[in-house]
Amino acid sequence: MATEFVLLLPGQGSQKVGMGKDLYDAFPTAREIFHAVDDAVGSALSTLAFEGPADELTRTLNAQPALLAHSAAVWSVVKDAIGDRLRAAAGHSLGEFSAYHVAGALDVSGAARIVRQRGTLMYEQGIARPGAMAAILGVLTASIDELCAQATAERGLVVPANYNSEEQVVISGEVAGVERAMELAREAGAKRCLPLPVSGAFHSPLMAPAASGLAAALDAETWQDPRVPVVANVNAEAITDAATARALLVQQLTAPVRWTRVMHTLAERHPDATFVEIGAGAVLTGLARRIAPSVKTMACGTVAEVEKLLELAQGA
Repeated sequence: MATEFVLLLPGQGSQKVGMGKDLYDAFPTAREIFHAVDDAVGSALSTLAFEGPADELTRTLNAQPALLAHSAAVWSVVKDAIGDRLRAAAGHSLGEFSAYHVAGALDVSGAARIVRQRGTLMYEQGIARPGAMAAILGVLTASIDELCAQATAERGLVVPANYNSEEQVVISGEVAGVERAMELAREAGAKRCLPLPVSGAFHSPLMAPAASGLAAALDAETWQDPRVPVVANVNAEAITDAATARALLVQQLTAPVRWTRVMHTLAERHPDATFVEIGAGAVLTGLARRIAPSVKTMACGTVAEVEKLLELAQGA
């Protein structure tokens, strides 16, 4: 039977200097994507992605469109080989916007304009209402939801932001609340509690003032219904219409990324598919192996990995 594919699109944190440069050099379609994103955001974003500096690339308003450009560049090279066997897509936070692009709901220029505005809004709100995020690793004796509720009552607002796997949850909120939740998590058996180098309390109520600006950016672009379902971060449900997609992408700004549930949904619906992470790094590939170890996975962000995927697709 021909190989079917599910695409996973990485989010912020996967960026690194040099990402996508070999694709740009090797494939004309990839060059067109990087140039289109540069034009859309009005700056030489591809040069920043290829050459750095790293601290500038890591800024939220740069990292988000740069990651989207890398994923879209990979897709431009492989889509003809796997397009008719693509069954679903999902992206982690920023990656959900990339997922709607590969699903045909948004062209790359429109997606780039949206995520540049999203990154700018998130950065500005982080300045207006400073916050923090931290990764909690390990199996806890109490639920992270309970610990966040206790920390909120005692010190300040903190909520689960990313349910990345059974043993990895990111929390987000006011600095004092996050610090207290980390203390409680350690008492509950966390292996590690790691503060994250971010510019704001993403996926928490502290981002709420940015929602109207994001909604306006989403509505300013031309949308189509996605050609394949995109499993949403907010509710882990398969989305097939543009209106619902836009509404959930606004909600995603303040709601947790339910990645564990997203992966279970995909694995249940497509147990025999090959799950391909397209873009920078292999974070989602690693999470997939922990959440749904029965599924086949591969990362695809370099020329060598693209060639491997094309060989798989053509041989199937």
